[in-house]
Amino acid sequence: MKLFFSPDQLAHNPQKEISDGALVDAVEVPMRAEMVFDALTKLPQIDHVPMRDLGRAPIERVHDHDYVSFLEQLGELWADAGREGEAFPFVWPGRDFRTDKVPHHLDGKLGFYSFDAGTPLTGKTYGAAYASAQSALNGAQALVQGEQAAFALCRPPGHHAGKNYYGGYCFFNNAAVAAQYLRDQGAARVSIFDVDYHHGNGTQAIFYDRADVQFLSVHADPLEEYPYFLGHADECGVGEGEGHTHNYPLPLGTEAKAFKAAIEKGLAEIDRFDPDYLIISLGVDFFEGDPISQFKLTHADMPGIGALLKGAGRPTLLVMEGGYAVDDLGRNVAALIDGFLRS
Repeated sequence: MKLFFSPDQLAHNPQKEISDGALVDAVEVPMRAEMVFDALTKLPQIDHVPMRDLGRAPIERVHDHDYVSFLEQLGELWADAGREGEAFPFVWPGRDFRTDKVPHHLDGKLGFYSFDAGTPLTGKTYGAAYASAQSALNGAQALVQGEQAAFALCRPPGHHAGKNYYGGYCFFNNAAVAAQYLRDQGAARVSIFDVDYHHGNGTQAIFYDRADVQFLSVHADPLEEYPYFLGHADECGVGEGEGHTHNYPLPLGTEAKAFKAAIEKGLAEIDRFDPDYLIISLGVDFFEGDPISQFKLTHADMPGIGALLKGAGRPTLLVMEGGYAVDDLGRNVAALIDGFLRS
């Protein structure tokens, strides 16, 4: 399995985030990727290969140009405003506010292009997020070139990012960028299966009205868990996309048996959709030791999850998403991928 990762993805290095009303140490940190990289490259089946820069255009096939430019310019805007440290928004357009005009003021821009206060931005964020998207694009290109499986070690993650907003530690939606690239390369249908403790709200929103990209997600019940406002079972798509979104919300405290049963339901829907390619948005924050999650899967469950996902029987790109138990993250991902490759 080819592994795609660039050291440029480590440049986004926030020190603080806002959580539970306090400024605390950031949890989406470069060490996450370093631990996963070190563990994966110890597997004999993994081949870390150089990446090509496939450009900004594939990213803007998914994300609005003005939003991409805002992320690119944020460091300069922040410095020009005489501010230091991480950038956080504090005001957002409410239900009756206008959203047809982007504010000129930096604080207005931050609110316009975000949906939470817990995702720190720095002057290095754009470069790292750009490189993360390139990892996903290179993985997708590998599938087009005939590989049956590839791993994009995307960090920062992506599945909470929408067309023109960031949040949940996500800036560019790596899985969505890869799916659109596969479509642009001639794939008739692509499935994205989001297997992460949190719902992939950004990915769902991007493809909600489309029939060519199927979205499925196994995650914690949004009535109880972030991102709260998407991910219910009755969200099935609209217009041409009706019937192509499938959500499997699970209660807090879910263990491996129920988690695997939900994955099996998703795999049955993927089989019915019959995609040319499968993208797995893989977060291992369903691990019992994760500091911001409340599922109860263990390290011993990881190989079985990997083997189950391999059962889709499609050319598959695995795109890294969440997982914040840093000391256990590498070994958990490696165990899951080893199970995937051995099945």
